This record gives sequence, C-alpha cells and structure tokens, in this order.
Amino acid sequence: MAEPLLRIDNLSKNFGSIVASQGVSLKVFPGEIHALIGPNGAGKTTLLNQIAGDLVPDSGQIFFDGHDITRLPLYQRSHLGLARSYQITSVFPQLSVEENLLLAIQAQRGHSFRFWRRGLSIPELRDELESALERVGLSERAEMSACNLSHGEKKQLEVGMALACNPRLLLLDEPMAGMGPGGTVALSKLIRRLKEKMTILLVEHDMETIFALADRITVLVYGEVVTTGTAGEIRSNSIVRHAYLGDEDESC
Repeated sequence: MAEPLLRIDNLSKNFGSIVASQGVSLKVFPGEIHALIGPNGAGKTTLLNQIAGDLVPDSGQIFFDGHDITRLPLYQRSHLGLARSYQITSVFPQLSVEENLLLAIQAQRGHSFRFWRRGLSIPELRDELESALERVGLSERAEMSACNLSHGEKKQLEVGMALACNPRLLLLDEPMAGMGPGGTVALSKLIRRLKEKMTILLVEHDMETIFALADRITVLVYGEVVTTGTAGEIRSNSIVRHAYLGDEDESC
C-alpha cells in the first residue's frame, strides 16, 4: 500500500475540561476521498483545525507527505500543498466572483494586493482565472458580486479560492451545509472531479453524500476514533449505528 499523504499520530486537544480530540490517529492516502463523520461535538472541525494549523494540539503529531507539520504556521502548510474551506463561507461579499478568485490566485503567487485588479489584464493570470471559473462551474457568474450568489454558489466559490493554492490535500468542512438538493448535487459532482487531481478530507453531516462520495470513512465520537472503513463497513458496524447512525434496524 502507498504511504499516507496525511498521517496523524495520537493527537489530543482539550479546552479546559472539555476533551475535543483524544488520542486520534488517522491515515489519509493519496487520491482518496476520506470522510470524517460523527455526532455534533464529536471533534470533527477541531481535528480539521489542527490539521490546517488554526489550532495547535496539546500532544501528538501531524505528518504531511512525510513532513512533521504539527507546529508549522498556516502559510507554510499552504506552501506544502494543504488547503481548506470553512463551515462558514469566507468569501469577500462586495467583490465579484472573478475578483475573489483573482485575489486567491495572486496570494498564492505572492503578488502585491495593492495592484490586484491589474491582474485581469495579465494574460497568464487571466487564463488561470478562466480555468478556475470553469472548474467550479461559475463562468457565467464571473462578474456577479459574491453577495448575490446563492448559498451553494458561494460554497463553490470558496472551494475555487482554496483550489487556487494548487493543493495536494483539500480539507472540506461541511460543504453541503444549508444547501438544497440542487446545490448538493452540483457540489458533489465538483468534489468527484477534484478527486482526479488531489486528495480530499471531508467533514459532512449529509450521510447520503458521504456514502456516495467517500472511499473510506472515519467515525469520531467524543473526540475519539471509533472505527475506519468503507461505506459498506460503516453501514454494517453495530457500534457505529448505535453511536451515530441510529438504531440497528434504521435504514441508512
């Protein structure tokens, strides 16, 4: 088996008396969609925050492509090829779709933001921008203000901004939250396409989406890993069904 792209060893994080992560160990392999599931308060977002660098663990280690990134700052993790989207959409609402994406592209290239609008006149950046718009399905919304996008389109834009970093590992935190059926289908298709070029670690409450997308699933309960397996293995695991999916006779 290939070496894991992401390896987490015995990670723990407490907030006072609250245990958010307790001895978490996890492997994410290149080219897979790996999902994290669990009830509210299980520690899923806290774990993503530690992987991304928004939180420093109390103990344990995080390795990305063999590098110990446990205490690396966010920008260094980004340069190694790690990017994330957030639970709450973090686009710039008063800027257009293409301006949001251009900011992200220029940030990755280390360009000055003082002249960022001039990027639209630079052929190389323009080509990259058009490719990014097409990749996330927002070409027809390029000149629209982000504040006028639907919730699902804002999520697509945020994913597009994360992709500007050309990540090898993309962390997605509840991308389907608040979406209707149409938005969920569109974003699911986008995630499937992205799998061809990168590895994805996904937190999501929509179990139908998880079972349809994920190659492997890790279940967290009270900050601890209960089990990891394929969708079929998770569906049939009696401990998981009792702790998270519901009664054993309940359909998933």
